[in-house]
Parts: sequence; C-alpha cells; structure tokens
Amino acid sequence: MPLIVFKQQLSEDVVLMRLDAPLIARERRPGQFIILQLDDDYGERIPLTIADADPVAGTITILFQTVGGTTHRLAQYSVGDTIQSVLGPLGTPTHIERFGTVVCVGGGIGIAPLHPIVKGLREAGNRLIVILGARSKNLLVFENEMRALADELIVCTDDGSYGRKGLVTVPLKEICGGAPKPDLAFAIGPPVMMRACCEATRPFAVKTMVSLNAIMVDGTGMCGGCRVTVGGQTKFTCVDGPEFDGHLVDFDNLMQRLRAYKPHEEEAHHKCHLEMEAQKLAARQRAGAL
Repeated sequence: MPLIVFKQQLSEDVVLMRLDAPLIARERRPGQFIILQLDDDYGERIPLTIADADPVAGTITILFQTVGGTTHRLAQYSVGDTIQSVLGPLGTPTHIERFGTVVCVGGGIGIAPLHPIVKGLREAGNRLIVILGARSKNLLVFENEMRALADELIVCTDDGSYGRKGLVTVPLKEICGGAPKPDLAFAIGPPVMMRACCEATRPFAVKTMVSLNAIMVDGTGMCGGCRVTVGGQTKFTCVDGPEFDGHLVDFDNLMQRLRAYKPHEEEAHHKCHLEMEAQKLAARQRAGAL
C-alpha cells in the first residue's frame, strides 16, 4: 500500500501528492498512468496520470482535481496515510524521438500529464514551444517546471490575470502559421480544448497527439468502459492509448460518454461537501466542549 510522502494544496480543489511507489517509479514512461483505489473490493477505481517520477527516491507524483467522491476523499488524506491499491504503470508510453520543433499545449489539470512528455521530448533533443492555459493565474500549475524545459513558454488565462488573455488556440495558430511550422503538436486538457487545438492545427497539416481522459474501470481493456472511436475504429483508451492522433478522434462521442456519468459525479460532489461540513461542525463542537 503506497505511502503518501508529500502533499500540497495547489488551489481550492487541486491537490498534488507524492507517493512511495518504487516499482512504478522505476518502470513508468511518459504518457503512462495509474489506477488508484481507496477501498478494498468495491471501491471506485480512478485513473490518474503520473505527472513525474523519481526512480532514485522511489516516488511518483500525481495531481488531481476534486470532482467526484473518490477525489474528494483522497484530498482529505495526509502525509503518512496509505492508499489501498495503486496499479501501474498502465497505458502505451508516448512515442518520443527527435522530431524537430514540437509545440505542446496544456490546459488546466492537463498540464500535469503533459509535463513528463515535455521532459522526454527535451531529453530527446527537440526544440520545444510550450503553451499553458488556465482560467486564472491562481489555477496555473507546473509553470516553473515547464519554463525550465521549454525553449519558449506562452501562458494564457481566460480572465487575463496572467500572461496573454484568451484561448490557447490563438498562439497555437500563430505558431503553426509561422515558418517553419512545427513538426508535431501535443494537446492535453479538457476534451473541448483538445478538439479546438486539433481544429487549429488541421489546416496546417501539423500532426497533433492528444491524451484522452475516458472513464476507466479495470485498466486492462476487459471492461470496455473506456472505448473511444478513432479513425472510425473502436479503441480502448487504457491499452491502445491514452494518446491518439487527435485529427482522427471522434470528440463528440467521447464527450457524450463522459456526460453520461456527470449526474453521478455531481451527486458525489454534493454529498462529499455535506460530509465535510458536518465534520467541520463536529470538530468545532468538540473544540467548544473542551
């Protein structure tokens, strides 16, 4: 059972954790992920990308946003707590070689899974242009880590509180329209952002890889829950992906499948908030009694 050795609250609902998982840290490659379970037997299993790993220290870094019941509960864990089950590394690693100039676009929490890919591309000798997008400055993650790896870093915020105001697709189009154009692009973030990035690169014929965040259960391709349509064919994100050629992905189908679970996430989100408020009230009452 992996031990939590570091925890940092990056924003109100975004948490970074470092787990003691030496075997995963040693074997993991950019683009791969873990499946985490807090309860034995019947607990929910959730996929989380490995944002970084230290084979020497034997640790992996995960970053998550509290959107459902499991992530809310995980956010309450502290340094020294153990996690019931962590399975990985899973998924097909990112294909990395010396492509030339690569533009990498990360949006929101998607910046975390982009980080090991950028690191791998840097080590392979590529020229890197990194575009980071967030709703506001306080929601921007991994900026310093990306700045240390990129030849050029561009930050965009929806509200203009930091960097350029606007969408990441604007500088992406500018870069693709330049001479010479990038040899490859990566885009990781919310599905609507990844689709927009693919449409931005399509007219320039810049191949664009995306990392899909389909619902997963077993992580081995048996349950079929993470199936997506790519190039007219059914693929399983957990074993065939999570990365695919974005110009071939049926994003409408992906987002429709993700919306099917939205009511359950919202119910769990509301329930967790009620439970946390009840716990806070009980703690205040105990403190008052003392």
